Amino acid sequence: MAEKGHGTGAHTEADGGHGGGFPPFESSTFASQLVSLVIAFVALYVIVSRFALPRVESVIDARQNAIEGDLAAAQKFKDDSDAALKAYETELASARARAQAIGNETREKSNAAAEAERKTLEDQLTAKLAAAEKQIAATRQTAMSNVRGIAAEAAGAIVQRLTGALPDAKAVSSAVDASLKGQA
Repeated sequence: MAEKGHGTGAHTEADGGHGGGFPPFESSTFASQLVSLVIAFVALYVIVSRFALPRVESVIDARQNAIEGDLAAAQKFKDDSDAALKAYETELASARARAQAIGNETREKSNAAAEAERKTLEDQLTAKLAAAEKQIAATRQTAMSNVRGIAAEAAGAIVQRLTGALPDAKAVSSAVDASLKGQA
């Protein structure tokens, strides 16, 4: 049974007869490992440079082009908004100038209309004043002629009462005229 137990026991060595260390650290397999590493590195380099990097580069280029396109569109929109703002400001200034001109024109028309109305009213008042002065002069003339007649009658009546004789109408009239000329 002893032999049976030997065959069934676990052992740590492989059937290849390798002696005990970790294979990557064994100096006998070191050269073949370097060759395998170089082949794997070259294969990985070829795969990455032929397939992965062009895809990454195309993605980066696409993103860069999209960013540049977006920046160009943003600049175009900014330029358009600046142009619209400038057009708005120009139109606003033009509208203000037109409003100012309309206001000045309306003010001038109103002033001209008021001046024309004032002149018309002044002319009417001057005409009424002249007519009133003529009427006053006519009334004064009438009153003066009436005063002359009244004064002549009163003087004749006074002389008749004082002297008892009726005086001469020409003498009374010339005396009243002389008296009125001295007062005027």
